[in-house]
Parts: sequence; C-alpha cells; structure tokens
Amino acid sequence: MDQAQQLRNIIKAGNTTYNRPLARIITVTSGKGGVGKSNTAINLAIQFRKEGKRVIILDADFGLANIEIMFGAVPKHNLSDLIYQGKSMKEIITWGPMEVGFISGGSGIAGLSNLGREHLNCIIKNLSELDTIADVVIIDEMSMVDIQLFQALLKAILPGTRLILVGDVDQLPSVGPGQVLRDLMNSRAFPMVTLEKIFRQAGQSDIVVNAHRINRGEQITLDNKSKDFFLLERNDVNVIYKHMIQLIQDMLPRYVGATSFDIQVLTPMRKGSLGCETLNEILQRYLNPADPHKKEHAYGNTVFREGDKVMQIKNNYQIEWEIVGRYNIPIDKGMGVFNGDMGRVKEINDTMSTLLVEFDDGRRVNYPFSALEELELSYAITIHKSQGSEYPVVILPLLGGPRMLFNRNLLYTGITRARNCVTILGSSETVRNMIENVSENRRYTGLEQRIREICCLPENDTP
Repeated sequence: MDQAQQLRNIIKAGNTTYNRPLARIITVTSGKGGVGKSNTAINLAIQFRKEGKRVIILDADFGLANIEIMFGAVPKHNLSDLIYQGKSMKEIITWGPMEVGFISGGSGIAGLSNLGREHLNCIIKNLSELDTIADVVIIDEMSMVDIQLFQALLKAILPGTRLILVGDVDQLPSVGPGQVLRDLMNSRAFPMVTLEKIFRQAGQSDIVVNAHRINRGEQITLDNKSKDFFLLERNDVNVIYKHMIQLIQDMLPRYVGATSFDIQVLTPMRKGSLGCETLNEILQRYLNPADPHKKEHAYGNTVFREGDKVMQIKNNYQIEWEIVGRYNIPIDKGMGVFNGDMGRVKEINDTMSTLLVEFDDGRRVNYPFSALEELELSYAITIHKSQGSEYPVVILPLLGGPRMLFNRNLLYTGITRARNCVTILGSSETVRNMIENVSENRRYTGLEQRIREICCLPENDTP
C-alpha cells in the first residue's frame, strides 16, 4: 500500500452511506513555538466534549509528552506499551478532566520511528478500536508523526471520525520518513487554522522578530542593540567556555532577574567540544564544584554531585514521588516522572544507595543507584531535547559543526525556547549559514502531489 492508498479508499467510499458524516481533517498550525498549539488541542477537546462528542487526544511528541502534564494526569501506559508490551488500546488511554481521553506517546522515539511490519500491523489493528471509543481524535505535535505511523492511523479510523491535527511545520520534523504535516498543509485540500499571536514572549520582543525572520530565511541583525537578543562574537572554544560561565554566574542573572539555575544552555550536538556532554562536565566543574561538604556518586562516565542540575530522560510511570512542606512533612505523593523533567540533586545517601532529586514542581524522588541511567546532567542539553519546553534564558554556543545539524530549523527551535533572553556565543557566520541551510526541510515525498491528484487540485496551486 502506498502513502495515499487510504486517502483513495476514503474518496472511493464517498458514495457509501454512513450513520454519521464523513470525517473531516482540521489542521492547527503556527508560525513559531509558544503560540498555544497544545492548549488549543486541549480546549478543542473540551469543547467537543461539551457538544457530547467522545474525544481522544494522541500526544505525538514521543520525546517529551506535554498533554499529560497539562492535564495533571499520570498515564500508566503509553503507545510504546501497546506496541512492545501487548497492552490494548483501552488500557493505554488515560482519562483526564471532563472525560477527555488521551494517549501518551511516551519516550522511545528512536524505536517508534523504525517500526517493522509486525509492529505496524499491531498499531493498525489496535488503533481501529478508536472508532468505537471516540468521535473526535486530536493529534498534538503532528510534525513529529512520520508517514508510516500516519498511514496506520488513517487505515484504522473509519469515515465519520473527526481528525484534528495540531503542530508546527517550522520546528524539527519527524525522525522517521516523510513530512506529513507539511504535505497536508501544502496540498490546500483540508481546512486549516493558523495561530499567529505569540504568548511565550512579549509582542515587541526581538526573539519574536528574529524567529519570524529566520523562518522566512532572512538574515537577522546582530548589532547587540536589542534588549533580549544578543550575539557575542567568539571564535575560540576556550573563550566561549569562559564567557558562558561568566554569563551564567553573574551577568545574565542580574540582567533578567533570574537564577543561574534558570539559564539553559542549548546546543545542536551531544559530542564535540561544544556538545552537551563536554559542556556539562565543564559547567558542573565551575557552577557546582567538588566540595568536602557535598557528596557525590559516579555512575558510568557521569559524576552526580549534590546541587547538580539534572534531567529525567525516560518516562517512568512506576516511580514514587512526594512533595514536602515545612519540617519535611509530606503534603502530597503520587507516581510518575516524565522524560524532560528537570530538577536538582538534593541528597546522596551512600548508606541507602539512593540519590534524592527535587524537580522544579516540588516533587521529590529517591533514585536507587542502579536506576541512575534515567538521569543526565542538564546544565546543557541538545536543542532536539528542548523541543516542547521553554526557559527564562537560553544560551546557544554556535561555532560550526555538521551541516545536517546546523540548519534553519534547529536555530529556529533553539531561540524560540527562550522566554526573556537569548544569547548566542560564537560565530555570526555560523548563524548566517544556519539560516541559509534548509537541509532539514528538504525532504522529497509524493504525498502532497497524490492528495492533489485525488482531490483534483491544480499542480501549480502552491502555497
């Protein structure tokens, strides 16, 4: 079956009589991050529930699921459990407020982007149950859905189920093949709503202005006359290290009224002198140096130290947490820590072989030393890992690297993670080259043309 066979089947079935109207696809997109795509998805779901519709949201952000966090609900299972653990569709649906159901993508994005025929058939078979459970299916972070997964979804959903897609084509695309959301939008065959108003930053922010320029492929002004967007021209790695530490320790906290803990370093790479692995070692050394009064524990190549900034890198729905009040008296407890949650190491207990992390929302989790593979130092993280998150201040060290990583999409995604201030440390030439490099966008697919063919739309009707 080719990419558009399901669409052909729907068209051919147009003369068949159904008990409910034919399915409609509504796409909600945006010009940048922070406009409220996930909020829109949830509010659409609530509105449909008020109309008596049964609604399921599929959170397609497999790296950093957001819907569950916004709902304040902890899913016991996710899409990975359906594929690999034999769970049924009904078992992986979590019911949020107003009986809106959602399916968490969870972690494991690499595995989901390389599914074999057996696993794809499993998805198709189980997704077909949605037709009996829901009248409306909403997919959030649709840009991260590849052609195979979308084909499975279309094959499973019968005409009559309303399908709403929410995403941003200008952020990082799916790991797997295709550019489904972009092709659907470019075809002009479906109703589409574009969100333009930005809520993450102030309307006059140069972060916003430059994000739009980058998105259009226009070069940005880097004269440091801005109040929230700066480039410090530095062409030596050691000098970048030095100024990065100064910015985090002293200059930026005073400038934006934030703590050093609020400042996030984002980098395109994991490896190399400006990759997050090396940066984390250096930043830990200066921002949280070794001290006789601080306990530490080595796990693999990482030394965890009391006071360290860390990130959860896997969804763990079984781990217990608690929130404590005055005098360390527990006031709330529950289960579940999610991929992308960030916090600090509060205590290392060698006797109990545990490491206590307090996350940003106050949850405290005791990790046995054997489970420290779920944690990473997070003074610096990759831009890919940051997608879907926001930070008061972002520092981007950019001094060149692999062309496939140093592209427009990555730069756009990185700067739009900042709420109050962006500082680029590195080369203005690298920034210019990233704006000109659209290699991440250039995917050759036939889906748009096939949709046009089926819907009898002219080939020259380009967006």
